[in-house]
Amino acid sequence: VRCMLNIWGVMLFIRLSWIVGQAGIGLSVVVIGMATVVTTITGLSTSAIATNGFVRGGGEYYLISRSLGPEFGGAIGLIFAFANAVAVAMYVVGFAETVVELLKENGTLMVDEMNDIRIIGAITVVILLGISVAGMEWEAKAQIVLLVILILAIGDFVIGTFIPLDSKKPKGFFGYKAEIFMENFGPDFRHDETFFSVFAIFFPAATGILAGANISGDLADPQSAIPKGTLLAILITTLVYAGIAVSVGSCVVRDATGNINNTIVTELTNCTTAACKLNYDFSSCQTGCQYGLMNNFQVMSMVSGFAPLISAGIFSATLSSALASLVSAPKIFQALCKDNIYPGFQMFAKGYGKNNEPLRGYLLTFLIALGFILIAELNVIAPIISNFFLASYALINFSVFHASLAKSPGWRPAFKYYNMWISLVGAILCCIVMFVINWWAALLTYVIVLGLYIYVTYKKPDVNWGSSTQALTYLNALQHSIRLSGVEDHVKNFRPQCLIMTGAPNARPALLHLVHAFTKNVGLMICGHVHMGPRRKAMKELSTDLAKYQRWLIKNKMKAFYAPVHAEDLRDGGQYLMQAAGLGRMRPNTLVVGFKKNWRQSDMRDVETYINLFHDAFDVQYGVVVIRLKEGLDISHLQGQDSKSPSSPLNLADQRLLDASTQFQKKQGKSNIDVWWLFDDGGLTLLIPYLLTTKKKWKDCKIRVFIGGKINRIDHDRRAMATLLSKFRIDFSDIMVLGDINTKPKKENIAAFEEMIEPFRLHEDDKEQDVADKMKEDEPWRITDNELELYKTKTYRQIRLNELLKEHSSTANIIVMSLPVARKGAVSSALYMAWLEALSKDLPPILLVRGNHQSVLTFY
Repeated sequence: VRCMLNIWGVMLFIRLSWIVGQAGIGLSVVVIGMATVVTTITGLSTSAIATNGFVRGGGEYYLISRSLGPEFGGAIGLIFAFANAVAVAMYVVGFAETVVELLKENGTLMVDEMNDIRIIGAITVVILLGISVAGMEWEAKAQIVLLVILILAIGDFVIGTFIPLDSKKPKGFFGYKAEIFMENFGPDFRHDETFFSVFAIFFPAATGILAGANISGDLADPQSAIPKGTLLAILITTLVYAGIAVSVGSCVVRDATGNINNTIVTELTNCTTAACKLNYDFSSCQTGCQYGLMNNFQVMSMVSGFAPLISAGIFSATLSSALASLVSAPKIFQALCKDNIYPGFQMFAKGYGKNNEPLRGYLLTFLIALGFILIAELNVIAPIISNFFLASYALINFSVFHASLAKSPGWRPAFKYYNMWISLVGAILCCIVMFVINWWAALLTYVIVLGLYIYVTYKKPDVNWGSSTQALTYLNALQHSIRLSGVEDHVKNFRPQCLIMTGAPNARPALLHLVHAFTKNVGLMICGHVHMGPRRKAMKELSTDLAKYQRWLIKNKMKAFYAPVHAEDLRDGGQYLMQAAGLGRMRPNTLVVGFKKNWRQSDMRDVETYINLFHDAFDVQYGVVVIRLKEGLDISHLQGQDSKSPSSPLNLADQRLLDASTQFQKKQGKSNIDVWWLFDDGGLTLLIPYLLTTKKKWKDCKIRVFIGGKINRIDHDRRAMATLLSKFRIDFSDIMVLGDINTKPKKENIAAFEEMIEPFRLHEDDKEQDVADKMKEDEPWRITDNELELYKTKTYRQIRLNELLKEHSSTANIIVMSLPVARKGAVSSALYMAWLEALSKDLPPILLVRGNHQSVLTFY
């Protein structure tokens, strides 16, 4: 009933006869057929979506947004609400046209035709606003009465076609005549009209098909009612439209004067029209007549048996449709605003009274409708609506195709008679029809939809409706990951895929931002977080943290994953992550850790665990990167993990730490990335700086390369290195060969080193043998005198490198240097940490890098 009331509207009574006049009977049936094909496919798609789960209020907007996601839903919701508001204007103008026609017949026009339509339209829409605001309880009951009036009016017209009265002949109505049928069968386009412009004016007649879905919230059983009701309504109304087009085309000539004196008395020779054969001469109509299919919009009331009944039909059709649109536009708009997709429209979400009526939405719809009523031209308003309705139909069809394509387990409509490919054809048809109707309006609609789509995509509203867009994203990711697994690794495609031991991601922002700088859009980045402590408590934390921190990463535009694990200690957790993180080819190959700044104050067992992480990484063929900032990395004590503003003023060290934590978020300016390439680890030490310089914030930085060499071969070494780098196609600004790399460090620096390691020494020479052995067993991390002597050269080298780094690289933005590695179990933990400390202290941010000796750079 809803759909039929909406489809049999103003077009049926006051434009169908004009369409037959312009296009002829044959093409009019084609116009009706084309509109029906579009609406039938859309009807099938609507039925599929409407039967896939419970449909709430918001009609079409609800259907599209819940299946295609907020981006398309938000765009189409606005457009559909607007189209409904303009539709109010179309129906009201149709009503006003009929009233003005009656006034004209009785000679009681107020101003002139155009302004009378505006005045009556404005008064009508005010009354309609009052009715809709008063409440819709009686509106549904009125629907049946209106439908009865409509059917009676159609019956009245059909009966009238069989009773040709002599008084109506001058107005062009002769009853069913073969000659009239023949004459009216072909087209006769006038006043710049074409087949497609006529189609554009007719198409809004077919747009009532969603009236049923739009009241989805009020139906007892939408699952069965929407498909049956929509498709039946399309069938019945199409038959009626086609029937009336044929019958009006067989009874009424295109032009008539309405003058009784045009009866032919004598035989005319040059008159060949159907009217002439029926003894009427309307040849004077070349200058323009008032009657006939072409000139009189009220042909149906003229033909009918009882004209007032047709007027009643027009009134009930136009007013019921106007009322339905006036109610549905604010409801759709309210549903859209409630979802908070456009924060600016939040004020329209508020409802009033027990039915949550969107009063503000009513007012907005009223103003839009009033604006369009002032155009007062039905033939101008109709194509505008056609465009917007077609855009929404295209998206309904596309969403069915999309949902079927995404193979989401949640897509299982109860309505089975749909086909994804037919829906796709329907979507394409709608887009073509939009262009055909009016190419610039179609382009404008596309631009508006695209603009809204991009806006919503950019704003990322915090909603999750399980849309087919999500399902398709998953499907694509899955298929690509599996396809990737079938491909062998190749050095040309090597990319650093980093597992960073960040703990909570917001605890070490500098670590995160620096690694993100060289993995963003290039490689995988996983933030590992090891939860220690009692298992049950940790498991609870694990699940809440997973959602919380992944959201935090996305909000901070980090292209990274968060991976928490529970383990007894850091080493176990690190092992779990290195073995299990990632998927197929998307697996980490580089472990990134922050430097353990507080190692001298820590329990040495923790330090051992930390160093063992490196060895574990080398065991599973990972590269290792240790990042040190002289201020430190961990800011968790400054933000209590959540609160942003520290309540008490910070001490100097904390303030510096906080400033340092954001330094990699800024543009890095024109400065240097210094690469100290001391031995070949496969090239990771060179690849990371190169990747940094490809990023926007780092693009002004220059790479300087430092290598060790012999004093007498400096030029030779520099040339060899330059050749190598140019073969690798890595731009560098300078190569420094350090001939004095093996000289002995300064005495005061050696003394400082000895002072640093003093608390960790065993001094076995000063103790009894058995006491020393026992101590070595209990505290294996202690440095023996023997070990210190054995690794003297290596110790001196780290101290000397620190002197050189301070001399050459103290102004660099970042230093990338080969990480010294000690054989597992050969060097005590305290001595190894002392080496790293001595090498990297008091310097700009430094990355100590060691690849896993697999080549990551290629000449080819």
